[in-house]
Amino acid sequence: MKMHFLIINGPNLNLLGKREVEIYGNQDFESYFSYLKESFSLIELSYFQSNHEGAIIDKIQDAQVNGIILNAAAYTHTSIAIRDAIAAVKTPVIEVHISDLSKRESFRQVSYLRDVCITCFMGYGLEGYKMAIEYFMEHN
Repeated sequence: MKMHFLIINGPNLNLLGKREVEIYGNQDFESYFSYLKESFSLIELSYFQSNHEGAIIDKIQDAQVNGIILNAAAYTHTSIAIRDAIAAVKTPVIEVHISDLSKRESFRQVSYLRDVCITCFMGYGLEGYKMAIEYFMEHN
């Protein structure tokens, strides 16, 4: 059976490639996701993006996958509800951030998700998503 991973991106990540390119780069996520699907053709990859906290929670709760790669964006620092959703499901979740939060504003250095995720990749740009997929493949 083919392994299946779900990438969930949170608020404002639909603006990748246009928004604060000095922090997040100039590539849109859809192009990068196509690259990931080509690079990992032996697994199934799905992608979901929402600016709405409840939609992200619903997706986490409903996911029937081997693992979730989550960039909750600003919700990382504010959402106990997303944290609780991760803790409530058996699906393992990896936290990903494009920028290095430890080098950002002090409020961005707090992650409500870190302790319920199996690991975190941050500061590697979009390649953090690839690293998360490789981590899942090595540990499944």
